[in-house]
Amino acid sequence: MSKKSHRRIVIGDVHGHYKGLMALLEAIAPTSEDQVYFLGDLIDRGPQSSQVVEFVKQSNYSCLLGNHEQMLLSILSQNRDNFSSIMQAWLYSGGQATLASYDAAIIPHEHLDWFKTLPTYLDLGDIWLAHAGVDPAKSVAEQTSDQLCWIRDEFHSIQQPYFSDKLIIVGHTITFTLPGVTAGKLAQGQGWLDIDTGAYHPRSGWLTGFDATNNLVYQANVFSDRVRFLPLEEAVINIDPTQVQINRRNKQRA
Repeated sequence: MSKKSHRRIVIGDVHGHYKGLMALLEAIAPTSEDQVYFLGDLIDRGPQSSQVVEFVKQSNYSCLLGNHEQMLLSILSQNRDNFSSIMQAWLYSGGQATLASYDAAIIPHEHLDWFKTLPTYLDLGDIWLAHAGVDPAKSVAEQTSDQLCWIRDEFHSIQQPYFSDKLIIVGHTITFTLPGVTAGKLAQGQGWLDIDTGAYHPRSGWLTGFDATNNLVYQANVFSDRVRFLPLEEAVINIDPTQVQINRRNKQRA
């Protein structure tokens, strides 16, 4: 079957891996007719966060707010009493690498102001983008930025699709942390698809872009020169939501 033009390309968590992102985009080769969307978490952990942010910003690609951008912005709104603890939490979560990627460890106002404009979700008709997912017990209007940027098990364990007519595409949770998923594979549940394959993680290194128009998966490994693409059905593992619930209960008992 021939590929359709006017593609919608969704890219998972980059986490500061600019070279990997360039390799991925070279493989995808987006044209001016294609729409490119980033799911957030452009920054932290990887070595080139500043370059990633500048590239996405200057390219005018659509981008969501990720929990790592939210953590950074939350520092700016803290009073003196809470500033130190929030800053340390961000630095521990990869913020130190982000600061090191900027000249004199100073993040310019243009980047911070751009983060403030990022939406927490995008409705594209038949697909719906969020960084982490949704609270299945709440309507879209009731979702908070914390839920859209941070939720995990409550979303992945849903028994029925949240939308009857939309696929939710998310990042945030590395797919191999879900039951039965191996490194580099995508994860699919009831009405959702997770494409965060753990680009920064030494167990994986795969950065994923998903052509939602043609159901094609493109991947570049940030630790090697490997690039690959394959049909979605060969790249995805279906998740049993009851196993996610079991994992959650085991974590709570630990």
